[in-house]
Amino acid sequence: MKKVKLIQSVEARDVRSGRITVESKRSARLEWDRGHRNFSEGFCAGPSMAANLDSEDDVFENLKKRVDPKVQDERERVANERLHGQYEKAQKRLAELIDTNSTLPVTISSITVLNANSTRKGFLDRIFKPLLSVNHDRPYTLEEALKEVSISADKLHRFGIFQVPISLFVDRPSSNDPSTIPTDIGIYLSVKEKSRIVLKTGTDLGNVEGSAYANLLWRNVFGGAESLNANASLGTRTRSAYSFNFDSPVLSNPDVKLEFGGLASSTQKYWASHEELLKGAGTKLKWMGAGGVRHEVGYSGLWRQITGLASNGSATVRGDAGDSFKSSLSHTWCSDRRNHPLLPSRGYFMKQVSELAGWGPLQGDVAFFKSEIETQAALPIPVPGIEGDSGVSFTTGLRAGLLYPLALGGQDQPQASRINDRFLLGGPTDVRGFRLSGLGPRDGVDAVGGDVFAAGGANLLVPFPRVGAAHPLRLQAFINGGRLLALKDLIKDGDMDSQAVRQSVKSTIADLGNGLPSMAAGVGVVYAHPVARFELNFSLPLVLRKGEEGRKGLQFGVGISFL
Repeated sequence: MKKVKLIQSVEARDVRSGRITVESKRSARLEWDRGHRNFSEGFCAGPSMAANLDSEDDVFENLKKRVDPKVQDERERVANERLHGQYEKAQKRLAELIDTNSTLPVTISSITVLNANSTRKGFLDRIFKPLLSVNHDRPYTLEEALKEVSISADKLHRFGIFQVPISLFVDRPSSNDPSTIPTDIGIYLSVKEKSRIVLKTGTDLGNVEGSAYANLLWRNVFGGAESLNANASLGTRTRSAYSFNFDSPVLSNPDVKLEFGGLASSTQKYWASHEELLKGAGTKLKWMGAGGVRHEVGYSGLWRQITGLASNGSATVRGDAGDSFKSSLSHTWCSDRRNHPLLPSRGYFMKQVSELAGWGPLQGDVAFFKSEIETQAALPIPVPGIEGDSGVSFTTGLRAGLLYPLALGGQDQPQASRINDRFLLGGPTDVRGFRLSGLGPRDGVDAVGGDVFAAGGANLLVPFPRVGAAHPLRLQAFINGGRLLALKDLIKDGDMDSQAVRQSVKSTIADLGNGLPSMAAGVGVVYAHPVARFELNFSLPLVLRKGEEGRKGLQFGVGISFL
């Protein structure tokens, strides 16, 4: 019977014809014998060693003797070299055997996943049943079978619920089984599940904020690679934040996921003299397209409240105070070809995020179209006298965005944007050398954001002396700048109409190129931790417009996305 089965324990089996063991995507051991072609080489067996002690020797006295550490190290070195040599010979012979017998016809009669105690059989069936020869229009060759099974094993790994490596064994079924044919093989995948529940606590410090957090991750919730991620944090600026996300693969495909989530937060926005409360929920569909391009389509409903106004809060902030509800659709497109996401030395990155709120049936009380694009390119710089990667690189980045006011569903006149929907610019992770939200329109002491922006930067990264290119520590020199503008002349003849909005958007975009952007330059130290990138820079503002807030001197930044 052709079958895919899930079992929870493994008993010793009589391997009649040999075994193929794959530790990753390639075979790691091969012993195979077919009736008409025998190529069992026995190269997997290591040399046997026998220690024959004379009956008159005192074993315990020998054990008590102290061994010179240098002699012991030398013995271990010799033994390791011997084992390494045997492994290299086995790998070489293995490649020759598979190449020689790659065209042998085989049929996959069964696939068994071992030790997947918490994973549903139906979930695994969707992955492995299409590989069975009964569901295949022609017999496999040995090479094709190994390739297809390795692809499915890699897919199993990408769910993130099993530890590495996933071992794969290939055996011939018992000759006593009347349901088998001479070309049948059975596939066995041995896995080890990751811990299902992980709880982390800690503290964060960076970007003028300190916080304490707790994170709960529950893997493989219902046995189909689902995950539940819950977070709670208390901090100095984000006073409280609570969120949860539940995601599940669609049809056992690790490249397509459906996500549901919710959040509640309270954030002190000192640059605009208020506190913002958020509560909402949403859903997203994520998938990976051709060439590794990632897409994300989602809907969110978010209740926002601007409260806790400072006594010197501006009229703009006071005018937007109170409650609002945003109902929006969003799409994210991302292509990342960099060799390292936090410290790239080659490759490029492109990301585009679009959001449509309040238009037509979406309702809510805000309506707009918002789009933002981000790009980055990195180029390695060769250094004479240094072979391979010198660690010296040049990176450039560009960000731009537009917020276009729309009319709410059932209304004719567009609405002006609110402070909690506009763009903000300036700070240690985008335009360095400026205070957080230090660029763009202001009303008194408050940064009130803008509707159109563009920013760019260039960095030269050099490895620390005597540290080397392999260490994620760099010296950097940078120059960056940008402009953030609000739409003007939206009111025409006492009303705000679509024609006025179009004209305002065109004239504001044209104004981005009038004059030099606000600019700063500096030098600093960069460390790419596996979790985030850390920067400590000395910055000097070069071009500063009236009302904008530069920052001369040291500036510390922590994040995962830098200009």
